[in-house]
Amino acid sequence: MGIVYLRPDDGDAFRQALRVVRQRADVPVVFGGQVADGSVRLSEFAGMRTAALKGLRVRAEAGLGGQVLASRRPGAVQDYRSAVTISHDYDAPVLAEGISSVVAAPVTVRGSVRGVLYGAARGAFPLGDRVLDTVVDATLHLAGELTIRDEVDRRLRLLDVVEADRAVPRDGMASEEVRELHAEFRAIAQGLDDAALRDRLHRACARLAHLTAARDYVDAPSLAQRELDVLSQIALGCSNAEAARRLSLRPETVKAYLRSAMRKLDVHTRHEAVVVARRWGALP
Repeated sequence: MGIVYLRPDDGDAFRQALRVVRQRADVPVVFGGQVADGSVRLSEFAGMRTAALKGLRVRAEAGLGGQVLASRRPGAVQDYRSAVTISHDYDAPVLAEGISSVVAAPVTVRGSVRGVLYGAARGAFPLGDRVLDTVVDATLHLAGELTIRDEVDRRLRLLDVVEADRAVPRDGMASEEVRELHAEFRAIAQGLDDAALRDRLHRACARLAHLTAARDYVDAPSLAQRELDVLSQIALGCSNAEAARRLSLRPETVKAYLRSAMRKLDVHTRHEAVVVARRWGALP
């Protein structure tokens, strides 16, 4: 049975995106939330003076956020109270917070809106294009993060299916697919800032390696994560330059990690390094 690894809370990613907006655009109020059941639930806030907007569900087409949700396009109003381009379903909580100017942008992943980020100001402080551009940039970065998490989930589900079937031969097409999956996991993990998600991928890589290991070795050489990153690419037949490109490293850095791994494995060629790493269960 496969081990269940919980996906990191996407709310953390939304909060980080809002922090970036507030810092880069110097906007006094930021908030947002994820889409569930066709509406945006406002759950992340910074700069608020009241709890009026906390937990509010914004329906499609209703208010600025609902308009953004329905159209999948960013929007803005410079004077919320008198704006004629949006509905005023949420005047009470918005005006209770004193918000006068607000921008919003959708977090769109593969054509589906997964959330909305807002930037807002109080009083006579209209928000310009720079703030909207910053919010849009933050949604694009957040969408990229969610896309990676979705792909990790998809591939981990695939791994669970493979483990359940226990039908991974030691050679042939299936073994190559497992090795390619292992190398892709390591390449994705190498570029992640999210430590929890990176650790999750490394654990998945260990599971893949153990699928084809003859048995567990308690005295196996301890290879660093970057050394395993490089060996996983070499195992696919990549040159040092190709491995460097896949891992976003310099070719000289790849060579250094490869030399270090060869020394730990007590081998003299890259081919031997892959063979011995597989024998020890470090690679699939």
